[in-house]
Amino acid sequence: MSQLITPDLVLLDADLGTDRAGVIRALTNLVAEQGRATAAESLFDDAWAREQLTDTGVPGGIAIPHCRSEAVTEATLVMARLAPAVDFGAADAPADLIFLIAAPAGADQEHLTVLSALARSLVNPEFVDSLRAAATREEIVALVEQATAPEEKAAPAAAGAGAAAATASEAPSQDANSDAAARPVLIAVTACPTGIAHTYMAADSLAAAAERAGVELHVETQGSSGSTPLDPAVIAAASAVIFAVDVDVRDKARFAGKAVVQSPVKRGIDAPDTMIAEALAAASDPNATRVAGGGAASETTSSTSDEHFGQTVKRALLTGVSYMIPFVAGGGLLIALGFLLGGYLITETAGSIIVENSLWNLPEGGIAAYLGAAAFQIGAASMGFLVPALAGYIAYAIADRPGIAPGFTAGAVAGLMGAGFLGGIVGGLLAGVAAHWLAQRKTAAWFRGLMPVVVIPLLASIFASGLMVLILGGPIASLTVALNDFLNGLNGASAIVLGLILGAMMGFDLGGPVNKVAYSFAVAGLGAGAIDNQGPWMIMAAVMASGMVAPLAMALASTVLARRLFSPVEKENGKAAWLLGASFISEGAIPFAAADPLRVIPASAIGSAVTGAIIMAFGVTSQAPHGGVFVFFAINPFPMFLVAIVAGTIVTALIVVALKRFVRKSDAVAPAAAQVPVAA
Repeated sequence: MSQLITPDLVLLDADLGTDRAGVIRALTNLVAEQGRATAAESLFDDAWAREQLTDTGVPGGIAIPHCRSEAVTEATLVMARLAPAVDFGAADAPADLIFLIAAPAGADQEHLTVLSALARSLVNPEFVDSLRAAATREEIVALVEQATAPEEKAAPAAAGAGAAAATASEAPSQDANSDAAARPVLIAVTACPTGIAHTYMAADSLAAAAERAGVELHVETQGSSGSTPLDPAVIAAASAVIFAVDVDVRDKARFAGKAVVQSPVKRGIDAPDTMIAEALAAASDPNATRVAGGGAASETTSSTSDEHFGQTVKRALLTGVSYMIPFVAGGGLLIALGFLLGGYLITETAGSIIVENSLWNLPEGGIAAYLGAAAFQIGAASMGFLVPALAGYIAYAIADRPGIAPGFTAGAVAGLMGAGFLGGIVGGLLAGVAAHWLAQRKTAAWFRGLMPVVVIPLLASIFASGLMVLILGGPIASLTVALNDFLNGLNGASAIVLGLILGAMMGFDLGGPVNKVAYSFAVAGLGAGAIDNQGPWMIMAAVMASGMVAPLAMALASTVLARRLFSPVEKENGKAAWLLGASFISEGAIPFAAADPLRVIPASAIGSAVTGAIIMAFGVTSQAPHGGVFVFFAINPFPMFLVAIVAGTIVTALIVVALKRFVRKSDAVAPAAAQVPVAA
């Protein structure tokens, strides 16, 4: 295995400026200069994108920026001891010890294990003190190699899944055994997006905190250097589980019923003692949040200390919309295809045509009328699931599997009452809350098996659907009618203003929460669209067209208008963004926004707003919720749809180019900011 760090990859008492982006750029340049990366700019882009996910500063004046990158040719570790220190987001102090971990995209297991070992060593105060006291670069290299050498490493408590944080000596006394038996038992899972550094640092920090608290802790590190699942017997013996994760926990259903504390992985490094205390408190609290059951991999409800009510509702709504979209997408496209083949009057005859005719007994109008009727009816059936699916999966997001049946039922009742998608949202929330509350009730062991399959669906359905029928359905139906009348009556200035707002939202964060709110609003209302009520279809067209602008504009700017203003990596991303934008994948512009947010995001919002306004002003409609230009048959008039997109794309591209040429970029991300100083 090649050497991860050499004296040439060490900077001692270096002044790399006062901004973390400048520090990362200097270190990535050093990697490229040493021949370990093909392009410094590409490596910086990947490291900076990782930095945007979670601050890499940890307590004790340490920062560990890290990434996997296609540009890296050899797993590399760069160490810089800074003067002055730079803020990397740690709660206690700026960082003066920086380790940049650059791993190839396909890093081998041995390299990843060594890099993970280094990350774990950085929670050891003695090791950190030695790094600060080292006088030469060679001494730094020796310290790092010793810390990562397999034969020198102490097997930490959290090293693998199921290693106890506190263990007795090899020949424990009877008193020691008694003390160990009296200890509370906790389990934990740590995981971060790249699985190189934070995963293992959080594991060891929690292990050390458990030792201080006199707690037996077993940790499963779901990282890049491998993961060994916790022993089922250990899970069964534990009184609570800690999830210090930034990604989904693998095979979460193993922990069903356990009291849970969940936080981002960095909190496991920054506040491990607090998390251990919270887990102990949850273990003795009958009302504590618990890992959802249901017998399959399931969503875990976050700890109430980390997810407030508004976040829970937002997550549930976005989950419902995401599961609803396939019904809407398939149904909307089939309905549009039915209109294309059979004409708009197919709505009046489709039912009778498919019942009374066949391929061997074609109706008047021939094969086109028959296939159009079939497509329309299948699409209408799919769209009929819109509200029940929305409600069912909102409830699922709150209560896991036990919420699905009462949620679907409440959604169906909302449709029966004419309450539309608003009724589905309310019904799904009611069903989810009821199912979740019932799932938390303690029952006798013999009765527990009936809860998720009989009791919870029955009682939650009665509660949610009963409220919809007896109290809420009528008022929500009236509100739905008023909303549909408002949308159908949009014209002139009011329609243009709505288009401006929706367009700006779509271009603001490129697939983030604001973008998702606008998209969810459009998709949820799509089912209410009709020939005599085209307002929802106009909104859908405005949202889809606006969401296509940013990636297309970045492609235009980086590959046609001003190639020299963009890095080689951005030019490559620009080539891909042509297709992504044409397909309505707004995320195609994220690499550009991540590298230069202060220029790209305002330009994107302005251009997308222009597109949304044009769509609404000219009454362009879309019956498809996704697909971009490839669902042209569902868009009317399609030429004006293209005109609106082209206009917004040009506006965004010109603004970005102008800003890059005439507005000085902050030193934080300026390419010239990265001159690597000579090591002391």
